[in-house]
Amino acid sequence: MMKNLLFEIGTEELPANYMPRVLTDLQELAAKKFTEQHIPFESVTVYGTPRRLALLVHGVAEAQADTEEEFKGPSVQIAFKDGAPTKAAMGFARGKGVDVVDLTERDGYVYAVKRTQGKATKEMLPAVLEDILHTIPFPNHMRWADFEFRFLRPVRWLVALFDTEVIPVAVTDVRSGRETMGHRFLSHGPVSIPSADDYVQVLKDHFVLVDQEERRERIRKQITELAREEGGEVEIAPDLLEEVTYLVEYPTALCGRFEEKYLRLPEAAIITPMRDHQRYFPVRGKDGRLLNKFIAVRNGGKDFLENVIHGNERVLRARLADAEFFFNEDRKKPLAGYAEKTKTVVFQEGLGNMYDKSQRLVNLVEGLHFVLNSQGSVDDLKRAAALSKCDLVTGMVTEFTELQGIMGRDYARLDGEPEEVAVGIAEQYQPRFAGDVLPRTEIGRILSLADKIDNITATFSRGKAPTGSQDPFGMRRQALGILNILLDGKYHLGLRKAFGQAIFLLHVDTEKAKPLMLQISEFLRLRFRNMLLDQGIRYDVIDAVLADGKNDDPYDLYLRARALQQFVAEAEAPAIVQAAVRVHNLCGKITRNVDVAPSLFREDAETALYEASQAVSEKLLPALVRHEYGKAALLPLELTAPVNRFFDEVMVMDKEEQIKDNRLALLANVQKILHCVGDLSKLVLA
Repeated sequence: MMKNLLFEIGTEELPANYMPRVLTDLQELAAKKFTEQHIPFESVTVYGTPRRLALLVHGVAEAQADTEEEFKGPSVQIAFKDGAPTKAAMGFARGKGVDVVDLTERDGYVYAVKRTQGKATKEMLPAVLEDILHTIPFPNHMRWADFEFRFLRPVRWLVALFDTEVIPVAVTDVRSGRETMGHRFLSHGPVSIPSADDYVQVLKDHFVLVDQEERRERIRKQITELAREEGGEVEIAPDLLEEVTYLVEYPTALCGRFEEKYLRLPEAAIITPMRDHQRYFPVRGKDGRLLNKFIAVRNGGKDFLENVIHGNERVLRARLADAEFFFNEDRKKPLAGYAEKTKTVVFQEGLGNMYDKSQRLVNLVEGLHFVLNSQGSVDDLKRAAALSKCDLVTGMVTEFTELQGIMGRDYARLDGEPEEVAVGIAEQYQPRFAGDVLPRTEIGRILSLADKIDNITATFSRGKAPTGSQDPFGMRRQALGILNILLDGKYHLGLRKAFGQAIFLLHVDTEKAKPLMLQISEFLRLRFRNMLLDQGIRYDVIDAVLADGKNDDPYDLYLRARALQQFVAEAEAPAIVQAAVRVHNLCGKITRNVDVAPSLFREDAETALYEASQAVSEKLLPALVRHEYGKAALLPLELTAPVNRFFDEVMVMDKEEQIKDNRLALLANVQKILHCVGDLSKLVLA
């Protein structure tokens, strides 16, 4: 007979931003622990609210599954003498808990088979649940009172029910039972849960929607309908909806208002305090313009809702009044007027200030503009770079740090700067996080590249490269940002040249420059490899394109990888790869480089291979120049027959040194053609 198991951990308020990850880990952990203990179960469901973590394990067997383990022992010759077990056999049997007569023989060795009858599940559950309780991974832990136990927040109650039966679990001074807590304000006193199956409904009866999916959808429905009633549409940011879901147990949406005068502020100055500081949802009119309304979600019912609305309005009004003050103060001079003040903001210790950084960016973007063959205005690009850090010292950004770049854009617009300059200032920080949008404008892309190149170079030059899981300066994110921008913009950029300019502008000591460049190159190379793997590119294909250590153009390497990924699926691929491997193996024996001399050919097969390689090379060059690597990868097919004939008829390692070197030189030229897209010897074909 199958039963359901409920395990609820009641706590003080849990951090909302941690909850999705914690619940995923809890679900995986529970499944792992039950599997390890050979306790059959059907599925695990996890629930989370601000004050509880819970798991419901469905279809748990009443007993462990019987187990059977086989152990390999000594050889038969050692285990038995004259048909009688030796001390070795008896010791082995005793150690495995079996009778010596039950030992079996196979392949010249003796084996012991240990069969263990499963225990009753309820006897196992206290230890299993306590193990789960102690091993849930959290970003950080805390201790409380005099207890040594560590958890995300203090544990206040435990519920552990195997159907209707209480499972004893204890931590600190808390003992498990069947009593939970309903809503902090709408429910009064402990709530008894008759059985595991009743958990969700009992809590719902006491104003707790324990199912986070149900809470999320109720919030979405409420705020959407309320906005519609108010004559607008709610702007739902997925991350904000997720956070609010874990801030409330019983959601009730409400609509508040603020004075229309604040709508004169830049949108970002209104939305940021509303969304990021107060967790409110903005409301837009049918025309897309921001309305002087907001929607909040209360953790409770509709009683005294007007008081709650008034309180939320008062809090937001204070934040908007601050924003209005800072905005008015900031506008007393143009954005460019703040350049001098950026000298007071340290960029990184020992690397100057933000003014110095902006000057480096001016030089970097000018170089990138040339290398990338940008068709945009270099003057506008340099202007965006010069103004890029000015908003950091404005009152608005000092108060609302999330607005860096955004206020720079808005202030630049108000100053009459070109639109491309204004947008570029905002886009310099994109992508800000995983999944964020990439810069869309030419100026934004180049300025973002320059900013990230300078950041990485500066951080690495100070010996602050990421180690293990530690990346306090977000260097991995910035490296991925560079790579994604290059691929999205279809930019061909040699990274060593770009980072070399950054190293020069940072005045890195000459003796430190080379090892610094090698360190940065390897760092970016690893990020690029992982990016390609995430995109489904085969590992051997990646090895093939990265084999050319001189190629540091990510977009070019990306095109090669995509072409090779398609190439390996073609019917012609095995023949080309086989020929490439044969050539590669012999090229490893080259000891000195010489030019091919047709006059030294002794065999017709040599001439045939030489002429075929010349013909293919002429066809190949235009395809490589145009980065048509799919076409280029198949052209070497014309060489497979001449290569095979060459190996059948020609002794490459001739005793005459000159002849041998000439033949190896010919193969070296052929290898360049065969490996025109990537090192085919790295490919693993079935």
